[in-house]
Amino acid sequence: MIPARAILVLITALLSLVFFLLPTSFASSLDTFNRYHSAGLLYLDESGKVIKKKRADELFVPASTTKLVTAWLALNHWGERHRFKTDFYLDESTANPTLWIKGYGDPFLVSEELIIIARTIGEKLKARDIVKLAGIRLDTSYFASNIKLPGTASSNNPYDAIPSALAANFNTVFAVKKNGVIVSAEEQTPITATARRIYRTMKGHSERVNTGPDQEVAERYFAELMAEFLRREALEVGGEITWGQVPETRPLLYRHLNTRTLADVIKPMMKYSTNFVANQLVLMLGAEYQGASANTDKVTLTLKQQLSTEFGWKNYYLEDGAGLSRNNRLSPVQLIDVLGRFRRWKHLLPEIEPGIYAKSGSLIGISALAGYIKKRDEWRPFAVIINQKTPYRFRNKLAVELSKQPD
Repeated sequence: MIPARAILVLITALLSLVFFLLPTSFASSLDTFNRYHSAGLLYLDESGKVIKKKRADELFVPASTTKLVTAWLALNHWGERHRFKTDFYLDESTANPTLWIKGYGDPFLVSEELIIIARTIGEKLKARDIVKLAGIRLDTSYFASNIKLPGTASSNNPYDAIPSALAANFNTVFAVKKNGVIVSAEEQTPITATARRIYRTMKGHSERVNTGPDQEVAERYFAELMAEFLRREALEVGGEITWGQVPETRPLLYRHLNTRTLADVIKPMMKYSTNFVANQLVLMLGAEYQGASANTDKVTLTLKQQLSTEFGWKNYYLEDGAGLSRNNRLSPVQLIDVLGRFRRWKHLLPEIEPGIYAKSGSLIGISALAGYIKKRDEWRPFAVIINQKTPYRFRNKLAVELSKQPD
């Protein structure tokens, strides 16, 4: 028979083991965090006084907290009221004119925006007694061909949508099969031939997918949608879709400025962590600073030049705007530097917990969170990066616990 004392010792040992294995249930999140071997944290009050700190100067993979850097660079360069442009030209050298469209990377050319464009183009053409177009010609030279930013995968997930100078609906298609027929799953978006071809390869009954790894497919889908919306304006549009560069002598028919401002673009990017939008922004920044056509080398160079100049950073590395690359390296201190400049735009961050406004970051084995803890009238910056596996929602629980720390 086992002595009672031995049983008590065994029970105590088992309870201790459970306590260790389930730290977020029985121990504080901070205690658990302090046991992590690959993690950094910095939490300041509004005056810059350190409240909590751990390995804050060390570099880690920041995941999607990289979008804070991209957002700040975009806002600092263009301003929150900036609206991205798309240019339209008319080639009347043939019996039936051709509509030229030149894209500059606007990430928010969604169906609702294309409807507005088609209405305006329709009015301008009808005012010139033009009701028939031979087709559409695309100038996508502002971006290099078939750009693939580091870290992006080749899945059909919308988050893996490729960048392009002209992109409709974030280079995604949302369709559904009804009685064996493929139709659009969005009332505002007509189905097109390219959309049907893309969806035929899908297994699901209804799902949103990206347009695939071929940039030309994404651009063709844009042209097909634009043609459909123009037809709704009682214009006859031929099926011809071609590519080329607009001649410098061609007069501008219409310059469309997106109805959404840069702030309107960044707010949902932060909330939904939209990789496509972040990478469009960083490519456009690369083209602005280094000249067109935008490409991955210009992205890396722009990030290096701007961040070194603005913050004086020497030890860091970023090669994409979304945070998908595992080669990226930032420290909690550097994220706090960005948050210091981002304060005027803090309203663009989502409230992830009561009083906590932050951007999260997730990759397999990586969890990060950076933003502000609103305490009384202070907006206190914090940044945590954990490069190892963590329990579900651990970073949120840690932020909540930080918000309760005494000054």
